[in-house]
Amino acid sequence: MTGADSHDTDRLIDTLVADLRPVTRAPSPLGALAFWLAASLPVLAFAVWLMGPRPGLAHLLATPRFVLVEALSVATALLSAHAAFCMTRPDRSARIALGPILALLLWLAELGRQCVILSIETRGAALVLHPDIACIPAIAISALIPALGMAWLLHRTAFPPTRRAVALGALAAASAAEAALRLYHGESTMIMVLVWQMGSVALATAAFGLAGSAFLIRPRRLRSVTEGVS
Repeated sequence: MTGADSHDTDRLIDTLVADLRPVTRAPSPLGALAFWLAASLPVLAFAVWLMGPRPGLAHLLATPRFVLVEALSVATALLSAHAAFCMTRPDRSARIALGPILALLLWLAELGRQCVILSIETRGAALVLHPDIACIPAIAISALIPALGMAWLLHRTAFPPTRRAVALGALAAASAAEAALRLYHGESTMIMVLVWQMGSVALATAAFGLAGSAFLIRPRRLRSVTEGVS
């Protein structure tokens, strides 16, 4: 290599690194989960305090049926959030999504089991369905900050999040909101939990998932392509 070639190479390297910015290391899935919990739990606790605990909450917390459903909703939220963060990393298997799916199925199965048992015990009274439209805005509002926190963390990942990662993040936010909702919003029958509250979880998951896909996936991919061309 001649002196001129060496000079050109040095100048090319200087040009390439001139506009480089410091790169911050993306948080690990567990670190991102801890940050998400630190941002979400105070908001959900404030919602419960603002609305006031539901009547008889202390008694319900000593009831295995209530505690089991709450535990499954919390497990769904935690597993979904962790899986969402894991699926933004190329070294993690997509099978991590099986955990939150299993937790969600167990959650729904337990609600269905309790509906059947209570309908037998009450001779069908537990299957009476009343309008409870308030569940929809309550879950949507409670899930807003957890969803925004999830979106911010997914936006900071090194790789653009997939649709499955966004969907799992939305499920995590909606499940956490549902777990908080049952602490301040009562229901007269178990079928109302299964239809109205879980229906609200499904709607919130779909809404936040679609919004996340529009604002996280497409802009990140477009930016990657633009940077590659330039």
